[in-house]
Amino acid sequence: MTALTGEALHRFAEYGYLVVPGLVDARDLDRADAELDRLLTDGPPPCGHVGFHFYWQRPAESPALFQLLGRSDGILDTARKLVGCTGVEVAFDQAQVALNIPPYVHRPGRPHIDGYAPGQHTPGTFTLLAGLLLNDQLTDNSGNLWVWPGTHLAHAAFFAEHGSDAFAAAGGYPDIDLPEPTQVHGRRGDVLLAHYLLGHNIGGNYQSERTRRAVYWRLRAPGHADRWAACLSDAWHEYPTFRHALDRGGHQPIQAPR
Repeated sequence: MTALTGEALHRFAEYGYLVVPGLVDARDLDRADAELDRLLTDGPPPCGHVGFHFYWQRPAESPALFQLLGRSDGILDTARKLVGCTGVEVAFDQAQVALNIPPYVHRPGRPHIDGYAPGQHTPGTFTLLAGLLLNDQLTDNSGNLWVWPGTHLAHAAFFAEHGSDAFAAAGGYPDIDLPEPTQVHGRRGDVLLAHYLLGHNIGGNYQSERTRRAVYWRLRAPGHADRWAACLSDAWHEYPTFRHALDRGGHQPIQAPR
């Protein structure tokens, strides 16, 4: 059983993300790899392509990428415990297969938040990003995702000041003061859980000779579509686990869910 300790919850509250070790077992990892191999065979990247390459899959197209989510004490169970809401589910009925093909010499300039599209009336916001690592990422510049710790709180403050209309005006890149970024490390089978408002971006893959393989799911709490604007300006609006701690004045320890 995967434990979300009080220390892990405090880390998530401060930094906006955590990596849960060994959350997906070897059989599901092998099934996911087989599905990625199939996608690459059926629709390979262009010859000579380096850098990011995505496949956007629905449950009927890649059932193995969705079946693994519902395992007992797996990705969805852990996400629900973290958020504090039993109804957290996959948003947009979609999984993102994310490859980063070497040699990709790249350093992101600044982070973005997901969900912006030109002319979109309602942005594609959600609650939590879950990312499964399909190979070890133990060193920098090996296709790692870059994150800017604490920017979930800075983005919420930005939208609290400027309003939800500032989301479209910012085009996914709100003008906030930025901390130093960090590159996410983990092993095969580890799962990244990141707050929706955490700034992130694609990194380079030039100190590795192996394609980085990962799968991402956007997760949403029930009713999110009706309160997306409030969620932009209040980082914990639909996170009862953290909301209750703040309502107690922020002085009590965040309790690990049972």
